[in-house]
Amino acid sequence: MKLDLSYGGVVRMATLAVGVAMSVYHMWAIAFGQPEAIIFRGTHLLFALVLTFLIYKRSGEADGRPPTLYDWALLVLGAAPILYLFFNYEYVVTRIYYIDDLTVADMVFGTILALVVLEGTRRVIGAALPITAIVFLVYGLFFARLEPMRLLDQLFMTTEGIFGIPLSVSAAYVLIFVLFGSAMERTGTGQLFMDFSMALTGHTAGGPGKVAVVSSSLFGTISGSAVANVMVDGPISIPLMKRSGFPPHFAAGVEATASTGGQIMPPIMGAAAFVMAEFLAVSYLQVVVWALIPALLYYVACFAAVHFEAKSRGLVGLPRAELPRLGPVLRERGHLFLPVLCILFVMYSGYSAPLAALIGTLACFPVAALRGSTRSNVTVANIVDALFDGARNALAVALACACAGIVIGVVTLSGLGIVFTQFVVGLSQDTLIMELILTMIAGIVLGMGMPTTPAYIVMTALLVPAIIKLGVIAPAAHMFAFYFAVLSAITPPVALAVYAAAGLAKSDLWKSGWAAVKIGAAGFIVPFMFVYEPALLMIGDWPTIGWRFACAVVGILLFAGGLHGYFLTRASMWQRGLLVAGGLSLVYPGIWTDIAGAMLAVIVILAQLFERSRVMQPAKSGH
Repeated sequence: MKLDLSYGGVVRMATLAVGVAMSVYHMWAIAFGQPEAIIFRGTHLLFALVLTFLIYKRSGEADGRPPTLYDWALLVLGAAPILYLFFNYEYVVTRIYYIDDLTVADMVFGTILALVVLEGTRRVIGAALPITAIVFLVYGLFFARLEPMRLLDQLFMTTEGIFGIPLSVSAAYVLIFVLFGSAMERTGTGQLFMDFSMALTGHTAGGPGKVAVVSSSLFGTISGSAVANVMVDGPISIPLMKRSGFPPHFAAGVEATASTGGQIMPPIMGAAAFVMAEFLAVSYLQVVVWALIPALLYYVACFAAVHFEAKSRGLVGLPRAELPRLGPVLRERGHLFLPVLCILFVMYSGYSAPLAALIGTLACFPVAALRGSTRSNVTVANIVDALFDGARNALAVALACACAGIVIGVVTLSGLGIVFTQFVVGLSQDTLIMELILTMIAGIVLGMGMPTTPAYIVMTALLVPAIIKLGVIAPAAHMFAFYFAVLSAITPPVALAVYAAAGLAKSDLWKSGWAAVKIGAAGFIVPFMFVYEPALLMIGDWPTIGWRFACAVVGILLFAGGLHGYFLTRASMWQRGLLVAGGLSLVYPGIWTDIAGAMLAVIVILAQLFERSRVMQPAKSGH
């Protein structure tokens, strides 16, 4: 291959080298122990800023053009404050925060870093989060009357601002899991998930839609991004759904909804799950346990929506002759599941989640080399590309976490969290359901303009304390906020997963968005379920957990059947009303609501069995 020594070529090589170095540094830190907080988080942010200004242009596009002089200037300005902290490390860790005055250099470099982080975040994920951070800064300076010097101290010289817990989570957890996803994708795992799903469900009613649900839930466990999920699965699943008879907007809605759930699907969830573990001071494994039943209920809702919609439209699955067979799929590519099993084994053996992800990542290419069907993916170029992709794909989370650190810094220093909690509790008039609805709306609105992780972080600072104050246990309150920060990806008018899916399906954005909401509607009630019944977070005794899970599954099936107009057969309007009411009754914990839900379900089932037998009777007599 000819060496490209043009300006663009040299910059591309330098960018590749920085990305690979970023991934290797984090792997080294996990294997041999992380440096002290400021050094580790600072190095993570330094790599992220350098890569951002090398890759993303002023317009926010990553179009492959080399950086301009302006980009280089921002790169230098972003690196300088972090290097200043490194070179003055002894001074930084020995001074007394908020007591010792900042030097002129401290103030200048602190201001520069805050501005560069805002600009870098705007380039990578858009303007919503930087604008939110600016609003909080304005509040802190002009309404809460914080001293500028003290605010800069908080944001720049401590681990309570830009270098706070969100950035720590990005550095310690997110990058290595994103890198694992890149390595899995480079070894052909995406195709395995698609073939596996098609072999399992492709022949059933609405099979291609169910393929999208299963494959997206599998791929979501290694990508953590709804949009990335759509872009991997959508090009295959959406044309299949359209071919089988689903309208384009419904196909887009199915793919968007299924892809969005990947962030709440254990064993490897979205980045915000790691932040939750840090906030609650529990292991990531504990968060996985809490998330398992809600994630299963979400996908039961998606699967049921696809099934009932397909039945109501009279759609059938794909011919078995056109589908991959499960046996050959597992024989040829099944070994690619091994890295995921490695992660689970290491985590359940009591080791940390980052170490488990590192071992899983290191296992990807050797495992791919085991069989001839995937050995062609094991090349030096592919390994280098996986390392670079891991770093590049982690930029959005790294910059979002640094920018969210500005918000957290202002909230902590000004006491805004307490004020806002009192305001929300007052607004909801001490009524839990009102408080939950307000939090749901806030999560969806915040998530419209920013990724899940910063949306969840802001909700944790402002809204979660209010829910806890009304008697909800902390795990349920945090999971509620996390869930709706995730679901904002499919709620119009700004629904990033729907935008991606609608583009692939060539469908109307609004119709696709409302289809996604309808498909995920049963999933929207899941967070309310586990707030009122913590057994769904596997908190409590096993008989209660089993009973509530069974009631929740039946409730979601009834609710989805009512929304899509089909259960055992096509449902009339009164039957749809009873199905929805029965589903909601079973969702709310309590002996009387369970009895009411069961009775409504029995009425509809008996009516539909009677109708079906009446339809079949003439057919038999005619035969």
